[in-house]
Amino acid sequence: MRAQDFGDWELILSDDGSTDGSDDLAQRLACKDPRIRFLPHACNTGAAQARNRALGVARGQFVAFLDADDEWLPHKLRRQIQFMRETGAAFTYSGYLRVRGSRRREVRVPPSVDYAGLLGGNVIGCLTAVYDTAQLGRVEMPDLRLRQDYALWLKLLRQVDCARAVPEPLALHHLRTGSLSSARWAALRATWTLYRQVEGLPRHRAATCLTRHLTRRLFN
Repeated sequence: MRAQDFGDWELILSDDGSTDGSDDLAQRLACKDPRIRFLPHACNTGAAQARNRALGVARGQFVAFLDADDEWLPHKLRRQIQFMRETGAAFTYSGYLRVRGSRRREVRVPPSVDYAGLLGGNVIGCLTAVYDTAQLGRVEMPDLRLRQDYALWLKLLRQVDCARAVPEPLALHHLRTGSLSSARWAALRATWTLYRQVEGLPRHRAATCLTRHLTRRLFN
């Protein structure tokens, strides 16, 4: 984040009850740079609440998200905010690179996506999303343990015709080693819950969307 060539940013480090010493590092960073604020929390409440706590104290017009194990390219904010200002887009995203060890693979995204399109599979990586609070307000993530970012994108797309993509990869998503099968099944169940309980889709439409979602994941 501090490597961004766009200097007018604030970073809110929302610590969600970490036990690995990252809270001490966050505090030290906040002491060194007035653009960084540390927001500690004594116990783990999940990604949605951690991000919403940060949103509650944020002062900037544009909101973006970055997890501890992901990375933005140095020109990410400058390029994306310039794109939003030039086009008037309220909600944007980009492609990104999946990194596993020394291997990198580009994840390509469509030039735009609307609400109906996003129901068929989440093409917006959380590490690439930016939305404009001047146009959309400060919209919080639904309080879900998983798929809270996907739920937010759908929520935002109820306010605008579509989200637009910056036509280049702007971030790095670092994959952990080891089996992801249990995490994938949990994500699959969470996606079904999102369709049925949050979006209120009837069973047959939720099943159709889930099938499209799985097909997209196989080829991405």
